[in-house]
Amino acid sequence: MICDLHCHTTLSDGSLGIEDVIVQAKRLNIDFLSITDHDTLSSFSRAHILGERYGVKVIQGVEMSAWDKSRGKKVHILCYAPKKPDRLEGLCLKSCEIRKACSKEMIENVMKLYPITPESVLKHCTGSKSIFKSHIMRALIEYGYALEFYGDLNNELFNLDKGICLVEREYPDVRFVLDLIHSARGVAVMAHPAMYDSLDLLEELAAEKKIDGVEVYHYSADEEKRRELLSIAEKYDLIVTGGSDFHGLYNAVPTHLGSETTSKENLDRIIKLSNKK
Repeated sequence: MICDLHCHTTLSDGSLGIEDVIVQAKRLNIDFLSITDHDTLSSFSRAHILGERYGVKVIQGVEMSAWDKSRGKKVHILCYAPKKPDRLEGLCLKSCEIRKACSKEMIENVMKLYPITPESVLKHCTGSKSIFKSHIMRALIEYGYALEFYGDLNNELFNLDKGICLVEREYPDVRFVLDLIHSARGVAVMAHPAMYDSLDLLEELAAEKKIDGVEVYHYSADEEKRRELLSIAEKYDLIVTGGSDFHGLYNAVPTHLGSETTSKENLDRIIKLSNKK
């Protein structure tokens, strides 16, 4: 059984549509797939219909933006199989508005350095619920200022520590997000803790019984980080997941659907927990 519980489409910052992603999953013999676009539930009904058409079982999912207030940094939470997804709509809308405001300011910053237009960026996010850095980089690539999405120019403009055009604002508090996910009867899993150096936060949330699982198998975690994450998961009996975090053309590193996976045992735990909530 192959189960990929993390991927993106054109509804957020992926380059392929829902159908293209599901068809590719079928080609790769993926049995279970979760489309986890950022802060939008819009894939749910269409993904379910297309999954049935192509013979891929779809687990409803969404990647929620949140903020670790004590450390002043971003954290992502994957929500799976919410029984009352309408309870998440307001939070998703709020997070998309925050991202749009940041992105518009970033576009203005970039335009002071490079003569591109807002329209050259916006044409690449048609269908997306927000504007992402990858859409800005695509406009810069089209006009010849870079050859790749994650090269020197991206680092100069959007590096998390010192990007000269990066704009970040606080997203909703992570504990509020987790409480809302549970009120929607969803399963809450911390996405890629190694990417945002969130292992301390993970252990805090696990000790508080706020989080249900952790994404261990992700390209951002090397073997040492995976051992650390597995140790935390074992200590607090967390569900252990894995996913490709596939974005198509906008991948940060070479990764394809099914490149990281979730075991059947842990998928069964997600389904069992979601049915019990």
